[in-house]
Amino acid sequence: MEIRTVKSQINTLLLFIILAGSILGCSKSKPVPPVVTPPATYTDPAQYGTPYASVPASTDIVMYEVNIQTFTPANFQGVEARLDSIKALGVNVIWLMPTYPIGVLKSVGSPYCVMNYEGVNANFGTLDDLRTLVAQAHALGMAVIMDWEANDTSWDNAWITQHPNWYQQNSSGNIIYPPGTTYTDVAALNFNNADMRIAMIRAMKYWIFTANVDGYRCDFADNIPNDFWVQALDTLNTIKTHKLIYLAEGTNGAEITAGFQLGYAFSFYSTLKSVFAGGQVSTLFTTNTAELASLPSPGIKLRYITNHDDASSDGSTITEYGGKQGALAAFVIAAYMDGVPLIYSSQEVGYPNAINFFTTVPVNYAANPDMVAAYKKILAFRAAHAAVKTGALTTYADPSIVAFEKISGTDDVVTLVNTTNSTVNYSVPSAIQGAWTDGLANTSVTLSAQLSLAPYQYIILKK
Repeated sequence: MEIRTVKSQINTLLLFIILAGSILGCSKSKPVPPVVTPPATYTDPAQYGTPYASVPASTDIVMYEVNIQTFTPANFQGVEARLDSIKALGVNVIWLMPTYPIGVLKSVGSPYCVMNYEGVNANFGTLDDLRTLVAQAHALGMAVIMDWEANDTSWDNAWITQHPNWYQQNSSGNIIYPPGTTYTDVAALNFNNADMRIAMIRAMKYWIFTANVDGYRCDFADNIPNDFWVQALDTLNTIKTHKLIYLAEGTNGAEITAGFQLGYAFSFYSTLKSVFAGGQVSTLFTTNTAELASLPSPGIKLRYITNHDDASSDGSTITEYGGKQGALAAFVIAAYMDGVPLIYSSQEVGYPNAINFFTTVPVNYAANPDMVAAYKKILAFRAAHAAVKTGALTTYADPSIVAFEKISGTDDVVTLVNTTNSTVNYSVPSAIQGAWTDGLANTSVTLSAQLSLAPYQYIILKK
């Protein structure tokens, strides 16, 4: 019998034992599927380039999501040409939306319809172009993570014909699209198949070695059995030459236990939108507390005012938050309250329309330089203050003003944001009255009992 077959049977048996033990309550700790040890017939790809040594600590991350189709030209070189501008915002991690070949059979053009996990979308360039982009980002002080779609593949992925048992099937033996969804353009993978898991993890290792990337943002992570994430991330962590970032598009605390450092702040985003639409400010504080409580230590929430999904379905931040000033005010809350911030490509220049990420949507990245300058100031202050990043949070109740203070040691920062399109006469809590310095203008400020805030004005103060 071939070594690969024996190895497959061993992995299948181990997976069965682990799942059975979990069901019977035999283990008091998290179930640990076997780390994928390649058989003698498999070797990891050769390492391309020098692993990036300056991957930021999780609490220091400022992430920028790259939708390549918003750049001109809409390819790796178009993104590379803007790396200096992205870095200048204060970004230290770039997340590349899927760069794989997109399936054709039953396709609707989604970049998450993956035809080859180890291929490059020819519309974006070549493997060498991708390598150059990653290397240039590293040279500028930015890590690069790729987007990983583990749930399913395109209908013309080679796995379909080579390994049909790697996919979920109905009672008639036909491969199906993901149950409980309307994603008919993709075929659902079968995570009960140990060989499929091994192939998936090898493909994830492939890009770390072959393109020298620094981790993954994992799509629809909640829909994947958590023991797969344990197996995958434990295996990737055996690559000791790389410090890797793992972002789960999910909300399960078990994903943090499995090894993800970051999870999505879905509820915070929804609540933030509702507040800017006239909802109660107090709900934002309640949501923040609940989200953080849902995460095991040391998990962190990725906070955002838009991303590729929301820019497609909900529209521009300009329309969501009442204009340019409203968008900036919302970002201050997302970036300062707790968690780490995300900027979606086009957000920083106030692109005014929805962006369908299935298509090419050229964005004028020279637009609204005043917004770009404001984003730079907001993020520069955040980078300089431990209180903003990790400080203890105190909130102050008001129906219109999001007001909170964060303290870390001697670092003390107060953030005040008017979430309305009207001037608000704010009753300043006695706890924060007194002498401060405006954190963005570096001028002296004295807070008395009353403070007038213009529509969507934000004020950041430091001791």
